[in-house]
Amino acid sequence: MSFMSPGSVVWFEIGTADIAAVRDFYGSVLGWTFETDQDSSTDGRVYTRIMAPGAPWPMGAIEQGGSGGTGGEAVNLSVLSADVHDDVERLKRLGATVVVPPTTVGEVTVFARLRDPLGNVFALFSRTTSEQLEERAAATEEHIEQAAYAPVPGGFAWFEIGTTDPRATREFYEAAFGWRFEKDDSAGGKPYYNVFTGNEWPSGGMYDHSTGPGGADYTMPSFMVTDVAATVAGAVAAGATVEHGPDGNPDGLAFARLIDLKGNRFGLFSMPRQP
Repeated sequence: MSFMSPGSVVWFEIGTADIAAVRDFYGSVLGWTFETDQDSSTDGRVYTRIMAPGAPWPMGAIEQGGSGGTGGEAVNLSVLSADVHDDVERLKRLGATVVVPPTTVGEVTVFARLRDPLGNVFALFSRTTSEQLEERAAATEEHIEQAAYAPVPGGFAWFEIGTTDPRATREFYEAAFGWRFEKDDSAGGKPYYNVFTGNEWPSGGMYDHSTGPGGADYTMPSFMVTDVAATVAGAVAAGATVEHGPDGNPDGLAFARLIDLKGNRFGLFSMPRQP
C-alpha cells in the first residue's frame, strides 16, 4: 500500500461560521496561507484551502458553516475511500452514523461525513477520475507523500484519536479501514498507541484516556513545529487554550494539545533533536 491508498488520512477540514477569525488565528500561529475555491462560493458555503509555509499544494481546508452538517464549529479528519457510497453503507453496519450522505462536488470529488461509535466526526472522500484534473491530482499526491516523509514546520504531519474506550475505538477503525495499533514504547509509559494506516511507519496515534482524569473523545490534526513551547505561547496569545502540555517523551519528542479560539482541538509536536 502507498500513503495515498484507501484508508489513509490525507486531509483535514475546519468547519466554522467565522472564516476570517480562523484564518487570522492559524495564519499568525502556524504561518498558513489560503486560497478560496471559487466554485464553492456559488452556494454560499465558501471552501478555503490551506497551505503550509512554502507548500505548493493544500493540506486541508476551512469550510464555512460548521463542517457541513455537524452544526456549529467542528474539525474532522478525512480518509481516502475507493468508493464513498459503498464505504458509507459498510461503516453504518459497524456502528457509524451519517452526518452528511455521499455528495458529489462538481467533477472534483465525492465525499461523506460520519460519526464513529464514540461520536467523533470524520469524512470519506474519493479522488476524481476527470482527465483534466489528473495532472493536478497526481502532483497533489506527490506533495502529500513527500510531506509525510519530510514535514515542514506548520504542516499537517500526524493525527490523533483520544478515547475513553480504547477497545471500541480500535475495533471500529481496524474493521473500518484496516488500521493497526501498536503500543508506543518510546512514550515514557504514557498510554499511547501508534496507528499504522497501511504503511511500515505510523501516521497517527491513539491516546487512551480511559484511566486518567479529564479524559475526552476526539480526533484532531497535529502540526509539526520547530519549538512547541514558543508556538503554544503564540497560540495562547492569539486566543487558544492549552488542554495538555507542553510535554515530552524520553526520546526528546515534544508535544501539546490545544483548543483554538473557536473550540476545535489541534496538536503541535516537534521531532527529537538529532545528535
